[in-house]
Amino acid sequence: MERETFEPPTEHKQHLSPWDGISIIVSIVVGTSIFKSTALIFGNVSGPWSLLGVWVAGGVLSFIGALCYAELATTYPFMGGDYAYLKRAFGGLVAFLFGWAQLAATRTGSSGSMAVAFADYAAAFFGEAAAGGTAWAAAGSIGILTFANILGAHVGRSLQNFLTIVKIGGLVSIFVLAFFVQREGALLPTKAVEGPGFGLAMVLVLYTYGGWNDAAFVAAEVRDRERNIPRVLLGGTALILLVYLLINLAYWWALGFDGARESWAPAADLAKRSLGDWGGRGISALVMISALGAMNGLLVTGSRVYASMGNDNALFAFLKRWDPRLNTPVWSLFTSGVVAIAMTALVGTEAGRGAVDAFLVNCRLSAGPLKWDDFGGGFGTLVAATSPVFWAFFLLTGVSQIVLRFRDPHIQRPFKTPLYPATPLLFCATSGYMFYASVAYAGYLSLLGLLPVALGLPLYFVGRRQR
Repeated sequence: MERETFEPPTEHKQHLSPWDGISIIVSIVVGTSIFKSTALIFGNVSGPWSLLGVWVAGGVLSFIGALCYAELATTYPFMGGDYAYLKRAFGGLVAFLFGWAQLAATRTGSSGSMAVAFADYAAAFFGEAAAGGTAWAAAGSIGILTFANILGAHVGRSLQNFLTIVKIGGLVSIFVLAFFVQREGALLPTKAVEGPGFGLAMVLVLYTYGGWNDAAFVAAEVRDRERNIPRVLLGGTALILLVYLLINLAYWWALGFDGARESWAPAADLAKRSLGDWGGRGISALVMISALGAMNGLLVTGSRVYASMGNDNALFAFLKRWDPRLNTPVWSLFTSGVVAIAMTALVGTEAGRGAVDAFLVNCRLSAGPLKWDDFGGGFGTLVAATSPVFWAFFLLTGVSQIVLRFRDPHIQRPFKTPLYPATPLLFCATSGYMFYASVAYAGYLSLLGLLPVALGLPLYFVGRRQR
């Protein structure tokens, strides 16, 4: 029997090179977590070898996931990535709920958290004079990036590549600086591990690797997809593993193992020891650039998911409008930017958090105000609440590969995942574990993350009836 192939709509130009795709992955993954979560990871491993082991394990598991996505993205090279795979494997409802969750919570929430991180470090860079305008800086950064991407695909692509190059250059500089720092304390830990230990470290590491799959969202726009999509996914994941290993080695060497455990801003502490206050300000600038790169990547890739959702649901049909001259989904970009800005106001300010508390109490969904500080503030609480949703859909995408092997046995697969079915089963097991761990961490907040998904159910059926 002749093998069937899938081709994405021809109106989407194939304008992305392998480096463009890798740039998207690196910018999204290497956001701000590597500058913030290091102390917790150091504090939950027994020594240097365990530290390197947990980062390598996270990279290997991400690489295994990338092998699965490489098959899906080359076989079904449609805009929106996971949306297309879930739709073909499980139907329109599951795909719509994925896209809706991305717009209403997970992806826009990630953009908002990066914007707040950008604003906080901007205040640190410019001093106390800028401290009072962090909310405006966060919203402004989202607005400027949204406008830049609306101007044209080439503008967004060039901006993404520039931010990625500067980010990688800054991280390499941290690694080089580490060898000029007079370290204090021993290289080996003096305190035993207490608390959850390796399991929590693994959860934090896998969270830090999150986002390597986002290149699949723009698969329809990658040149020579059959060859380049696997290169982007696998090469980008391998590059991120290398960067993370080098940065952790730099922290360990410059600060000592116990010093890294106690530092909540290890990159800044390292730079200050070498360059003084100017080093600390330089790290603030690097984190700002890193956050901007992640936000830009999230806007670009997320807009493709929303445009795919608009193709299938009449309520969101405006999201599919594609400007052929600019080669961008203008309304999809605009909408995602507006929602992300709303997120910064809702959970990134005291007034917004108060409104959320009042809503939950009045609806009898909470007995009192949320314990925002227990999860690191507004966006930390949002991330904790939406992580179970993120990992649930990630698990479904892994399952979709197995389902589609059975459903479409005669479809040509330009890239086949090695060691199938062991590879997707291991990916599914990892996603399932992360789903369990995120629920255990979030507790009752998981219900808060499910609210946007539940709201998507009536929207789907109303939009389907209108269509």
